[in-house]
Amino acid sequence: MANDITESKIMQVLDWTYDKAVNGVTGLDSAVDLAQSYTKNGSSSVDQANSLIRWQNTKAGTSGFLAGLGGLMIMPVSIPANITSVMYVQVRMIAAIAHLGGHDLKDDRVKAMVYACLTGNAAKDILKDIGIVVGKKITENAIKNISGKTITKINKVVGFRLFTKFGQTGAINLGKMIPIIGGIVGATFDSVTTNQIGNIARRVFIEQE
Repeated sequence: MANDITESKIMQVLDWTYDKAVNGVTGLDSAVDLAQSYTKNGSSSVDQANSLIRWQNTKAGTSGFLAGLGGLMIMPVSIPANITSVMYVQVRMIAAIAHLGGHDLKDDRVKAMVYACLTGNAAKDILKDIGIVVGKKITENAIKNISGKTITKINKVVGFRLFTKFGQTGAINLGKMIPIIGGIVGATFDSVTTNQIGNIARRVFIEQE
């Protein structure tokens, strides 16, 4: 079937959604724009990230927001639209948190860590294997020491985990999927999953023990 999900397709869509999240898509703010909208109140980066995560839970399932996802429907590979939408929303949230932490979203090493955060609590083990402890401040040297080979390793693990997550039903752990006007597929996002991913991203990119 054209919509059969494979690890290769997952990674192609993940790379594509990351590009859209970082560079923006018509009708939706980029991850940087989203992050900057939370820096105006003068609160700490942790508080800003928490506000952003709360916004994700309350706004990302609304029809107005979902309508803006129309620009995502022209995808590089054939994969269920609900998966692409959810991946975009979650990748943009993580990338915005990374930007709040002062990280360069154009850096492939940062991108790999964003991908790792998509796996939720499993990110702790994925990153621990490369010497990054979630919850401790990530030093410039720690990021610089992530080699191209390590990036490939992270992406392979993430691809496998996301394939396992989406491969069976195309919607596992994503909450109830609902069609809306214009054929765009939205979701009532699982707030537990979204919070978990957001909290991991905050701990990876901002928090210190």
